[in-house]
Formats: sequence, C-alpha cells, structure tokens
Amino acid sequence: MPSPDALMKATVSRLAARLGHGLAEAAAEVAVLAQDAPERIRREWDLFQEEVQAEAERLERDGQGPQESVTPPPAEPGNPQDQIDRLRAKVADLNTRMEGSL
Repeated sequence: MPSPDALMKATVSRLAARLGHGLAEAAAEVAVLAQDAPERIRREWDLFQEEVQAEAERLERDGQGPQESVTPPPAEPGNPQDQIDRLRAKVADLNTRMEGSL
C-alpha cells in the first residue's frame, strides 16, 4: 500500500492535471467565442436594422405614426388591469400599516 505522503502527492498531481485540462478547454472555448464575436455582433446589428426598416414600412403602410403604435389605449373603469392595480395598492397599504404597527 502506498505511503500517506505518496497518496498526498498523487492526489495533488491528479487534481492539478484535471484542473489544468479544464482550464485549457475553457481557454480554447473563450478564444473561439472571441474570434466569432465580431461576426455575430455584425449579424445581429444587420438583423436589427432590417427589423427597424420593416417596422417603419409597416407603420407607414398602416397609416400609423410612431406615437399611435406606442401609446397604450386609455384604461376602462372595468378593465381587469385596473382592478389588479387597485388590489396591489390596497395590499401595499396594508403592508405599510402592518410594518408600522410592529
């Protein structure tokens, strides 16, 4: 049976080998990503510009200005979102009151 000293040296040696191998793989992956990054950024930028152009053409074709498409419709009294907002406000108020009484 190997001595405790030999086992300790073997453990350190194997850990170093495994960590070194993992670090080498990670470094290689980072290098590949860094090499591909400029091309990916250019493709994403081109795609974004195409999407903006298509959206602008759609807005012109539909006769909408940018403000009309961005502004949400006015809230209705029975709108479920308004009810949710009122309930949230009540819960927040109750929470504040409870924290103040503690």
